[in-house]
Amino acid sequence: MKTLIKNALVIPMKNNGEYFRSDILIEGGKIRKIEKNIIDAADDVIDASTMIALPSFVDAHTHLSMVLMRNYKDDKKNLQDWLSEIFPIEDKLNENDILTSSRLGIAELIKGGCTTFADMYFFAQATAKAVKEAGINASIGLTIVSDEESAVDRYENRYPLMTREADGYDRIVFTVAPHAIYTTTKDGYIKCREYADKENLKLHTHVSETIKEVEDCIKENGTTPLKYLSEIGALKENGTFIAHGVHLTDEELDICEEKGISVVNNPSSNMKLTSGALDTEKLLKKNINVALGTDGASSNNNLNMLKEINIAALSASLKAGVPIDAYEVLKMATINGAKALGLDYRIGTLEEGKDADLILLSTASVNMNPLNNVFSSIVYSSTSEDIKYVFSFGKKLLDNRKLTYIDEKELIKDVNDSWNDILGR
Repeated sequence: MKTLIKNALVIPMKNNGEYFRSDILIEGGKIRKIEKNIIDAADDVIDASTMIALPSFVDAHTHLSMVLMRNYKDDKKNLQDWLSEIFPIEDKLNENDILTSSRLGIAELIKGGCTTFADMYFFAQATAKAVKEAGINASIGLTIVSDEESAVDRYENRYPLMTREADGYDRIVFTVAPHAIYTTTKDGYIKCREYADKENLKLHTHVSETIKEVEDCIKENGTTPLKYLSEIGALKENGTFIAHGVHLTDEELDICEEKGISVVNNPSSNMKLTSGALDTEKLLKKNINVALGTDGASSNNNLNMLKEINIAALSASLKAGVPIDAYEVLKMATINGAKALGLDYRIGTLEEGKDADLILLSTASVNMNPLNNVFSSIVYSSTSEDIKYVFSFGKKLLDNRKLTYIDEKELIKDVNDSWNDILGR
């Protein structure tokens, strides 16, 4: 199957400010050519003369199946109060609930131009199955909550289920994902680090999301969260990415820089739960890799990466007191996310030989005109409705805004049936 994209405005995400008019030839799941006036015969030809081609987005932190709890218990005043309402619902979930909700979450991600996500949730084998069905990329966490005993149990009994489901599908990678210092013990974290080393996996965890988390950690452990994890040996050098990091100290930023730790900003969730705002500009000045995530749809309340891009830019500018470079924000949603997940050798930029994971975003809508600055237009003016085509490994998953691999109406019905059943349990 060959696809030829003609005359697109290409943003390769390789160099700040770089864009150009070009054709793109996709074959065998890869980008084979990026050049003008490609004459190769193709099975599918797309006129992209009014479209921008750029790498598809990377959601570097989410809890995919929490789409079930979208707009549920939104009146809670902070993260801790909200979690007290969410945890009882999560106790009711089963594997089929996770499969159905994962399908919904993936469909939403694709319609927003995202073909790669990092997940941390339960019944991960069901999420892996949904990823394979759609044909996208995922970093799926072996989620650890509680202590060393729990970590051992989940590694021995659940990790094999995850790897078995992904067998033969090399577009899923796994992480060890201890939830947070307020749900996972010191011994639990140390065991997670052991498993990450043993299986050569990255480590994915929540860190310094709220002031309360920081204050409680200082009271219990005599130091701040990331420093505590560093002192107990829980952080894997060049192999850890942390969600939120809103309240990292300068000393902890030095640890991130020294250990090659990526920080995943989740601006909508941080603001909605009144957790705070990441000082993005400070992290970038220290050459820390900053990626972008949606968090779960129960605290967001959607999986719309363009919304996150927009809010990330606005909140970073407000925090720093100067406007952030729009290109830097796009990097967070593309190549920086790929780096955080260890997938930048395959995705995150448009280059010949890389996987054909890309989107075509229309410039023909009223909100995109005039196109004075292509990077600012995407960050500040575009909406998900402008994303017309989405490709993952060369497979067209979104065709003029229509999902190609699943019946959307049937999916919505299945999810609502599942949620109503959960509420009745």
